[in-house]
Amino acid sequence: MPIAPDTKDWTWVLERPCPDCGLDASALALGDLPGLLRDTTVTWSQVLGLPDVRDRPDESTWSPLEYACHVRDVHELFAERLTLMLTEDAPAFANWDQDATAVASDYAAQDPADVDVALIEAAGTVAGLYATVTDETAGRTGVRSDGSEFTVTTLGRYHLHDIVHHLHDVGHDPLRATIRAYDADAAVYRDHSMLLREEIRVAVQAFADRLIPGARVLEIGSGGGRDALALEAAGLHVRRTDITPGFVELLRQAGHQADVLDPLHDDLGAPGAYDAVWANACLLHVDRDDLSTVLRRLAEVTRAGGLLRVSLKEGDGEAWSTHGSIRVPRRFVYWREQPLRAALAGAGWSIESLTRLTSHTGEPWLDVLASRTS
Repeated sequence: MPIAPDTKDWTWVLERPCPDCGLDASALALGDLPGLLRDTTVTWSQVLGLPDVRDRPDESTWSPLEYACHVRDVHELFAERLTLMLTEDAPAFANWDQDATAVASDYAAQDPADVDVALIEAAGTVAGLYATVTDETAGRTGVRSDGSEFTVTTLGRYHLHDIVHHLHDVGHDPLRATIRAYDADAAVYRDHSMLLREEIRVAVQAFADRLIPGARVLEIGSGGGRDALALEAAGLHVRRTDITPGFVELLRQAGHQADVLDPLHDDLGAPGAYDAVWANACLLHVDRDDLSTVLRRLAEVTRAGGLLRVSLKEGDGEAWSTHGSIRVPRRFVYWREQPLRAALAGAGWSIESLTRLTSHTGEPWLDVLASRTS
């Protein structure tokens, strides 16, 4: 069945956030576009690796493969248009019928591996062009065949929204993709992460010293179980939880009680049920806009004066990474000190210490010990 042509005017995304994909294109800085466009290729590579990449959700909707072919062609199209804008005065863009292109190019029959390579190359080419834009050329204009006028800046914002929105169209959820990545290599991750490094040992001891023996600790992101063992050895009672089913199953096989728990949505327990929360290197997978909610929900189940230990990667934006023992990319959200302080304070936590650490891999981290405000 032919796909119904998309005839909607999407230029409104330059003025307000998109309610579907959540991107606020109007807030994007032109200088950030090259990196953001390149970052999306990692996610599209994940999509193209899905076993059902050729399957349409229904006969009137493109498959993930067809969407990826379209995204590749969008990168190439915007490279052409951006080149015109940078070399000609107010060029008129030729009309592009994306639906006719999909049929003529037989998107559904293309090889996902070939599409992946071509998409990465096309994104890199256009990202390189955006990187050449200066303050003097950012305002150069071009006109689409329907009369819509763009500057180089608004063209780039519109371009990125198109790419991100199509990830929404194919149902890509960064958190779910990250969970699947850990699930696939849960045992390998556990085996490579059981060594208790000195900085963790010190953090555990400092945490335990503030609590009475037998204090109730809610651990978010138990992973392979290393930290829980150290906390129990320090005299604390730990509830092991993780959002990744594979980790929870491994913990249960080892004889521990453990629960699959999403701290954003699941029932965490009764108000004041815990004396402390331990969240080591796990909340860095939470969407930036959701972290305050998670921190508030953790505060609600912690008694007044109770403790929170949380560690996050320091930096800007977010990225997909394949470092370590996990073969498939995971999404990390980076934080700076002041926004993190604001999120914690707004959620009901008073920071007692915020320490900058460098991991054994050379990455900067923010390590926080906070107490539950009354």
